[in-house]
Amino acid sequence: MTGPVVVLATNNARKLAELRRVMATAAPGVTVLGLAEVEPYPEPAETELTFAGNAVLKAQACTAATGLPALADDSGIAVEVLNGMPGVRSARWAGPECDDAANNALLLRQLTDVPEERRTAGFVCARAFTRPGAEPEVREGVMPGSVVTTPAGSGGFGYDPLFRADGEQVTTAELPPERKDEISHRGQAIRAIVPVVVQALEETR
Repeated sequence: MTGPVVVLATNNARKLAELRRVMATAAPGVTVLGLAEVEPYPEPAETELTFAGNAVLKAQACTAATGLPALADDSGIAVEVLNGMPGVRSARWAGPECDDAANNALLLRQLTDVPEERRTAGFVCARAFTRPGAEPEVREGVMPGSVVTTPAGSGGFGYDPLFRADGEQVTTAELPPERKDEISHRGQAIRAIVPVVVQALEETR
């Protein structure tokens, strides 16, 4: 393998594909590896109270284990009427062993009697970049919108079938990947952190 390498600290194939799409345009010389392509290591529990804190925790663990620059993200949905929850517990909202379908079903039940005008929410993503001997860098993205009453769409993952971004007529699970990358919280955070990654990798070449 030649050229700069960065590890995305995730086993989520869709997140890896998403980052590779963006990096292929912004930094075509950078190779992005997933956790399946590096030596296994114990992944840290997400114990922080903020998206940024959890992202840094995961990126630092990856850099410590691999010796390579690492990217990690923590993201979720914050629903206004639920006081910002599920928030950092988005992936485990229905319990640590539950999947996206269970999380979505629980959120819908919690919003059963909430009228459309009060179902406002936002997707939030914090993306951290770490490398040996340097302080972590964090960039965030937010996609405002609302929670629909009926899931729709098969694209994306997580709460995408329940979320309609402001200005869109369909859920984020129904958007073409290119449009989703353009407006999503993860896309925003990726584009914000990529220049930091590129500059840091150039400095070490």
